Amino acid sequence: MAQHTDILISGGGVAGLSAACAFASAGFTVTCVDPAAPVTAEAAEGADMRSTAFLQPSRSVLERAGLWARLAPHAAPLRVMRIVDAGGAEPVARLTRDFDAAELSDAPFGWNFPNWLLRREMVARLKELPLADFRPGVAVNGLLTRESGAEVSLTDGSRIRARLVVAADGRASFVRDAAGIGVKTTRYGQKALAFAVTHDLPHENVSTEIHRSGGPFTLVPLPDREGKPSSAVVWMERGAEAERLAALPVPEFEAAMTQRSTGILGDLRLVTRRALWPMMTQIADRFSAERVALLAEAAHVIPPIGAQGLNMSLADLGCLLDLCAKDPAQIGAPAMLAAYHRRRWPEVKAREIGIDFLNRTSMVGARPLRDLRAGVLGALYGLAPVRRTLMRAGLGVRR
Repeated sequence: MAQHTDILISGGGVAGLSAACAFASAGFTVTCVDPAAPVTAEAAEGADMRSTAFLQPSRSVLERAGLWARLAPHAAPLRVMRIVDAGGAEPVARLTRDFDAAELSDAPFGWNFPNWLLRREMVARLKELPLADFRPGVAVNGLLTRESGAEVSLTDGSRIRARLVVAADGRASFVRDAAGIGVKTTRYGQKALAFAVTHDLPHENVSTEIHRSGGPFTLVPLPDREGKPSSAVVWMERGAEAERLAALPVPEFEAAMTQRSTGILGDLRLVTRRALWPMMTQIADRFSAERVALLAEAAHVIPPIGAQGLNMSLADLGCLLDLCAKDPAQIGAPAMLAAYHRRRWPEVKAREIGIDFLNRTSMVGARPLRDLRAGVLGALYGLAPVRRTLMRAGLGVRR
């Protein structure tokens, strides 16, 4: 006999766990499944070494989910976004421009957290919610939808009837495929190294993105680590070079990353393992189907530039949560899901185009093109209205 729930969430990553917390906090019954148990300790095998910078608009979604109070003590505020061009003959900073959150408001641009810590706090929050049923080690292996609802088969042999199925099961989403939704994928031949470092100089809550070739090298503030300043690093390079760097002995790797950082924070010391991720842009043909809504990487994947990825995912969640709360009787109905697609797909497509352009620009190797990139950055920054418009656009703030 099938069990009943309002919302079945396929996927227990950061986006799926956030959604489970948000919907259960809003009074809906939620079942969340994922084939793997979340890794909630930094040193554990399989820990996600990436970090997430939640921008200002995401905070309200986290508050609605009852997560912000848990996360706030671990936050590293991001008060300045610094862009450095190091595209000259030598890998040194030749142009530096700061985008300061104080130009827009008293609040920082956002707050940075290690992904493994996010999972730890989200799992703890789910345990507080009587309407949430989290089932790690269980995956969706069948989906049947009809006008009246969806029936989901799980790998443990159970069946669940849901009014809405939320696909948060990643870029190779089973639910998306089962719902008959196609995707468009662009591959860049890049990979990203993700890890954490300590450094000599304090980051002063400045997130720094350094451009030379192959992709950006980004230092994002973390809280101090054993009394030393610490940052998360995402280092994007062409695939073969990224693999070479990942295999270097630690002393050689530390020398290479310090040079790539232009020494902006002094010597960098590796304090976690190195994780390697392939870079792509991917967008689903549509974000909904009968009784199904796509969320996060099931809907869209972009390179980690400008802290857009997971913030777009929380914007998906906020939109879906608003639609469900507006008329709970219509959860999963055609009109509600059509509204979700209409509100989110064009916004995501526009950001995908922008991030694709920025990534291709960051990859250029020819000196004349790197010189042009530096010139454009300097010109845009020098126009205060343009600078503030770019900051608002990055945050997803329309005014």
